[in-house]
Amino acid sequence: MTALLRRWRWIAAFLFVALAMLATKAWHDTLAEPRVRRLTIAVPGLPRPVTAAVLADIHVAGPDMPPSRLERIVAQVNALGPDIVLIAGDLVSEKRVATHGFTASEIVVPLAALDAPLGTVAVPCNHDHWFDWPALERELHQAGIRTLQNEATQIGPLALGGVDDAFTRRDDLPLVLQRMAPLRGGRLILTHSPDIFPQVPGTVPLVLAGHTHCGQIRLPLVGALATMSQYGARFACGVTRESGRTIVTGAGLGTSLLPVRFGTRPEIWLVTMVPRRTGRFGLSYTPPARTREAQFFPIVGSPLRARRKFLS
Repeated sequence: MTALLRRWRWIAAFLFVALAMLATKAWHDTLAEPRVRRLTIAVPGLPRPVTAAVLADIHVAGPDMPPSRLERIVAQVNALGPDIVLIAGDLVSEKRVATHGFTASEIVVPLAALDAPLGTVAVPCNHDHWFDWPALERELHQAGIRTLQNEATQIGPLALGGVDDAFTRRDDLPLVLQRMAPLRGGRLILTHSPDIFPQVPGTVPLVLAGHTHCGQIRLPLVGALATMSQYGARFACGVTRESGRTIVTGAGLGTSLLPVRFGTRPEIWLVTMVPRRTGRFGLSYTPPARTREAQFFPIVGSPLRARRKFLS
């Protein structure tokens, strides 16, 4: 009897240690500083390089994404020195297990500190619509952040289209393409769900999206438990290239449904768009896109110095 009890004690101790290790990893994956993932891609029609910091799925709510944490992330973004900041929706989270909810003003206030020469642009998403998109939009405009809801605009050398949320069937890609037609420069689309990508024509070489959280919970040997995309894992995470077009689907920053990540990290995408090169005989060609990752370390100094630090 004593030997059996000792055996069960060892099993219980092993299970306790295993659960503690899993909980520690989940805590780290959920609250870790966002990793910086980089992409360099040639965009036809672009006269000069433009670097965009892409944020998605911020999901401001307790316990994992209070405004104070978003303030630190904004400082991280500013240290990268982007030319423009693009937000692919989901500013808010309404998960039932949230320990604290925030008002539209509290959600947006940290974003007002984003600092980029070409400004900040956001598109709405499913959680934003379910929460109160008109209120969020008013706060964004007061903070100097432009919003695009099935609209297009000229921002410096960029012809930027913003497609509303496909998950709630508010998207109108044909209308956005129509509004992009008279614009000049490098063409790209900012949207929340990646599910519009198969319908995007070859005239738009780059799409930036979020929504999937890269699964949020990814188990060893199993992978993502869910992607919330009708295409499954096809466009669920990272860089996907099809028929001369590229989509970047970010893992996002916050959480949805459950305030926990496992096997995925919060991330910021730094996408550098460069002009298509001209060869020796006047022929244009597009060099292959290059991706790499960089960890964030606080850097004292100007955004330019910060950018050089990350590129070194």
